[in-house]
Amino acid sequence: MKNRPAADGVLPSLSTVGVISPKFSKTCEAVIGGPHPHRGKNYRRRMAGSMGTPQTSRLSSTNVRAALTDSSPSRPRRRAFDWSTAIIAGVAFSAAAAVYWRDGREHFLDIFGGDLTLFAEMLPKVLAGCLIGAFVTMILPRELVARWVGHESGLAGLLIAAFFGFLLPGGPITIYPVAGAFLTMGADAGAVCAFIVSWTLIGYTRALVWELPFFGPHFVIWRIVGAVPLPIIAGILARLVVRAGYVYERSE
Repeated sequence: MKNRPAADGVLPSLSTVGVISPKFSKTCEAVIGGPHPHRGKNYRRRMAGSMGTPQTSRLSSTNVRAALTDSSPSRPRRRAFDWSTAIIAGVAFSAAAAVYWRDGREHFLDIFGGDLTLFAEMLPKVLAGCLIGAFVTMILPRELVARWVGHESGLAGLLIAAFFGFLLPGGPITIYPVAGAFLTMGADAGAVCAFIVSWTLIGYTRALVWELPFFGPHFVIWRIVGAVPLPIIAGILARLVVRAGYVYERSE
């Protein structure tokens, strides 16, 4: 029994059973510029069924979009107990043992009671500072923080961070959670260092409340003027140290 020609638009028996090889079909597509004339609309589906393996013709746009948006590297998890905590705890227990051995139980209990009272007074303030840091991460967009004080912000990022350190009021319980929030949101280590140094050296709240009544305006003004370049220098040094550490890790 002869096969019908392909010119009449009806698929021949060889193509319907999948005898035409995919390699020959791709060659025809490359020469003609289109699909093979013997390939119908259900050819791919029939070939997949005959070979027993599923074939896909194209990727869905949702999968491609998800792959592009989820390509950001995962953030490393922070350890709840690190070496700094271990060192502080060791020093505290050693000091407690020395006081107990030297001054006796009564003096040890008096000091321990005072420390518990101080801890109870400071705990709400620490929690409030942590809440402020968490609210900062929710209010400010990450893209804005990364653009202003990120890794590619340059000298302008250090100036912006130093200016915010000069303006932001509050004590260390407020400043350090905010600085940690900025670092989590993508701020540069140099910018965060400039922010902390600026708050420490040229913060206006400390100058108005503590320095001005004791030392007078002449001393406070010249001290602030002399300390203005220090946050920028500290930020540049922090960037150099972080970059040197990154290069050293890659060289290993």
